[in-house]
Amino acid sequence: MTDNKDIKCVVWDLDGTLWNGVLLEDDTVKLRSGIKNIIQTLDRRGILQSIASKNDHDAAMEKIRDFELDEYFLCPEINWNAKSLSIAKIQANLNINMDSILFIDDEAYERDEVQSVHPDVTCMEACDYDTLLAHPRLNPRFITMDSARRRRMYLDQQERKIAEEEFAGPRVEFLASLQMRLSIGMATENDLRRAEELTIRTNQLNATGKAYDYDELKALINSRRHELYICELQDRYGYQGKIGLALVEIGRDCHHLKLLIMSCRVMSLGVGTVLLSYVMNGAKQSGKKLRADFKHTGRNRAMYITFKMSNFKEAGDNSMDNIVLENDLSFIPPYPPYLELSVPNSIK
Repeated sequence: MTDNKDIKCVVWDLDGTLWNGVLLEDDTVKLRSGIKNIIQTLDRRGILQSIASKNDHDAAMEKIRDFELDEYFLCPEINWNAKSLSIAKIQANLNINMDSILFIDDEAYERDEVQSVHPDVTCMEACDYDTLLAHPRLNPRFITMDSARRRRMYLDQQERKIAEEEFAGPRVEFLASLQMRLSIGMATENDLRRAEELTIRTNQLNATGKAYDYDELKALINSRRHELYICELQDRYGYQGKIGLALVEIGRDCHHLKLLIMSCRVMSLGVGTVLLSYVMNGAKQSGKKLRADFKHTGRNRAMYITFKMSNFKEAGDNSMDNIVLENDLSFIPPYPPYLELSVPNSIK
């Protein structure tokens, strides 16, 4: 593991990796030494975990339950398919990037097969599992309330997905049934660890790809020329956490949106434009123009589309990657009727 990008999900093989031996040859297999503590510690750090194993699904899950580890594995793929296919399904279900996945397997040919199909996935030999807790890519700088509850929030998301598949009616009615409550307010010092985490972890819905550390964010909330907004979401399934961030630079005749982030977990819930509309309304109420920075990162096209659909247009000379957008504020997308919006401390 040489990349500096944080690992978001560890995918475990079973036979010869999670436990010693082969389950279908000996159903008394034992966990490898210290592995339960490793799994629990990674979970507390907010690192997701899953399984890609060629095995009998029911027998393997029964053994995992015997070890009291079943709650820790999201979207397990236990079947006889190629492990590259299993990892593709896990990646799609968790909506994360391939380069944020670490795959652990004792068989070199399985690691090679995965690497040949998904070159961005990091692969590790099972014999090195005891080095996991010390590796910097698995040691986030901060462990926030959101990171500690990450697995629970993904489980809640799976419940929402099942409910949506079973819902008979228009999508807007399903969204209304979620009873979403979105709060937008000025970030405080207590929010900065999560704000830093959002800038580091969010890729698809990140307007510039720029990461800010705690000290930079602290300076910004104390600056009279900047407003840093953070939003959090909850619904009838539970608390979704602090899921959005916007940084506005206040100029004499212009508000300049320097950063806009929305967690990929809420991409399908129709809340992606709410924070942007909030910023637009703030600029209009101030009687100022609104500009926004955008930088193509190769992963954030969805954010560019969001800007364009909200009537932003490219302003002046732009490079291929660094773009300044401008909005005349003649049209501001309304807040969706299926959520409750609150703004507890929106005046700096």
